[in-house]
Amino acid sequence: MTKEEMYKDINKWKKEKNAVILAHYYQDGDIQDIADYVGDSLALAQKAAKTDADIIVFCGVHFMAETAKILSPNKKVLLPVMEAGCVMANMMNEKDIKKYREENPDTIILMYVNSTAACKQYADCCVTSSNALSIIDHYSKLGKKILYGPDKNLGYYAMKNSDVKLDLWHGFCGIHNNLKVSDVKKAKDLHPNALFIAHPECNLDVLNEAAYVGSTKQLIEYVTNSDKDEFIIGTEVGVIHEMKKRNPNKNFYILSDSLRCFEMKLTKLEDLYNCLKDEKNEIIIDENVRNNALKCVDMMLKLSK
Repeated sequence: MTKEEMYKDINKWKKEKNAVILAHYYQDGDIQDIADYVGDSLALAQKAAKTDADIIVFCGVHFMAETAKILSPNKKVLLPVMEAGCVMANMMNEKDIKKYREENPDTIILMYVNSTAACKQYADCCVTSSNALSIIDHYSKLGKKILYGPDKNLGYYAMKNSDVKLDLWHGFCGIHNNLKVSDVKKAKDLHPNALFIAHPECNLDVLNEAAYVGSTKQLIEYVTNSDKDEFIIGTEVGVIHEMKKRNPNKNFYILSDSLRCFEMKLTKLEDLYNCLKDEKNEIIIDENVRNNALKCVDMMLKLSK
């Protein structure tokens, strides 16, 4: 079956089933092109909360589909590949964060959206890379101890750009964390006229080399609004698809061939096709867990308006 034939059936089923397809910028281009909404974690959470669709097909990884289910409990939320997880999210487990909460009842827990629903239920507020700095600043004014996790790198970046002191969970993104300053210098040598831009999940020494640091959405907007026409991209390669669509006359160079998320790339167009056709791989969350996790996700959306 050709891509065009699959697109035709998918579009037909979306209307018949009142379904919506949400896709992260790190998904393959053919999935981004058939999705109703493509965005970063914050934008997709906002869409999931507001959609009037009966079915949400989430092309991303497991924690993203869980977040959609947390926000839309009466919707059928489907994940094309159930095995699509997140290395960083798995670096925090429910047992350890529950123990931390019990031992530190007065500490504010800010949790990166890259975390499981089971862990989110112990947090005061969620954050994404789009809103982390502003939400951390908001809570820092309360004068209480703050734990941020599981991404240590975004935590270090937040501390560099504010006066706040955070306790950090020792988690990280498997691809961003591996980037080195030597990678940046090599890329700049190859493309001397290009600006280096990066995602805050990178190590701080790499971020110090960047002309701009931001979430996937913010990086896309930056290159679109910039008068420069060459960029070295320090985040997952899938984001370049949208950059090229918006800026066909600009050049984009991936910082490293390692910037390809295995989990994100598990989902193929055929998986999306079969998932919607058969309405399989439904996300189910225990209702008590969902209600507890909803508090921190709702707070994030409230502070992100």
